[in-house]
Amino acid sequence: MRGVGSLKRYSTFSTRRSFLRIGALAPWCMASPCMASPCMARVGDLGAYEGTSFGTAKSCILLWLDGGPSHLETFDPKIDVPREVQGPLGTTPTRIPGVHFSGELERCAKLADEMTIIRSMTSPLGEHGLANQYALSGYLPSPNVQYPSFGSIASHQRALDWKGFLGVGDEPFWVHSDPGSPSFQVRDLEIHPSLDPTRLERRREMLDRLQDSRKGSGFRGAFEWILSPQAKRAFDLKQESDATRERYGLRSFGQSCLLARRLVEQRVPFVTVVQPGWDTHENMVVPLRDGFAGAKVGVGLIPTFDQAASALIEDLRQGGLLDETMVIAMGEFGRTPKVNTRGGRDHWPRVYSVMLCGGGLPRGVVYGSSDRIGESPIDHPTSPSDLVHTLLIRLGVRPDQTLMTPEGRPIRVNQHGRPIDALL
Repeated sequence: MRGVGSLKRYSTFSTRRSFLRIGALAPWCMASPCMASPCMARVGDLGAYEGTSFGTAKSCILLWLDGGPSHLETFDPKIDVPREVQGPLGTTPTRIPGVHFSGELERCAKLADEMTIIRSMTSPLGEHGLANQYALSGYLPSPNVQYPSFGSIASHQRALDWKGFLGVGDEPFWVHSDPGSPSFQVRDLEIHPSLDPTRLERRREMLDRLQDSRKGSGFRGAFEWILSPQAKRAFDLKQESDATRERYGLRSFGQSCLLARRLVEQRVPFVTVVQPGWDTHENMVVPLRDGFAGAKVGVGLIPTFDQAASALIEDLRQGGLLDETMVIAMGEFGRTPKVNTRGGRDHWPRVYSVMLCGGGLPRGVVYGSSDRIGESPIDHPTSPSDLVHTLLIRLGVRPDQTLMTPEGRPIRVNQHGRPIDALL
């Protein structure tokens, strides 16, 4: 698995790989985010936000389905419509009466009573990079400011996709290897062979003398991270039984979800698992269901997601962590209502779906709906800004809080969103 610095576009990456990134790894590695981010200031009252929904999610796992997953092949399939609308994957009933998921989401369908499904997400942006930024920050992209993602903001106060103006201390920690590989190791948790303990201690002492105490603190946190046995144990998937690893699926995405569970067990505030390959403009049955031409068993994106996401939710529930861990599955937009002449669907931001689970969110709820063919929202249209606003409240961040850019420009955490009351 390989980490990357932002979610702008994975166009050069294989659809058979996935990637994992981690926010500030408190309590056992990184220093305080505030100390590690000298370019950021806070303005205003940061006291308790009114309402019992504030801060119910202590951790968050974002399953980012990169490329624009089809809502019609995942969480909003259509029944009794023309074949070119319904698509080739069929439907399966869920534990929410009258609600169906894709026919390839059978495991998730059995957990739908734990979920909130938003079927009325809508955005004006149909280009991957711009839509990514809007979806993750709640701000329409600007040439003047790179807005932080909601994960960076949440981790900053207790960095994820891109840090925006928060500074390098809120960058994500990247896992530069594949948890699905038998030789999986996190290279940045090992001391370079050229460094013996004496040399390492001299470097630590030198950093302690730095006049910029905040910079020094960041490096000291990195030392603690490298030397931490607890960090190494958290990344050691060999501590899991073979049966558990197989239940998640032995591909990269499944093992990444298992690793995400292990990290939130250590109180990591934010983990992102990226599953690329959802930009299915042609012959979508192969990447979505089969995995490769001629496959007899579904190893495509949707069966892989179904196995891993359901195992993750079940484990969090059984371990008593689901109530305080929010799981989100989403991408930057949906796909066109009609299958095109190449057997795929094209970009469609007008309406799409998001799956939410845990972290105090309502259970067994479908919020909003699309029209008969999945072309437009017909009730409760929800923008990315609205969703970010609501997620921030659940993550314990006041959306009306003001941050300062390095140039001294005040910017609200969330400017244009409104809370989704049904999710609070």
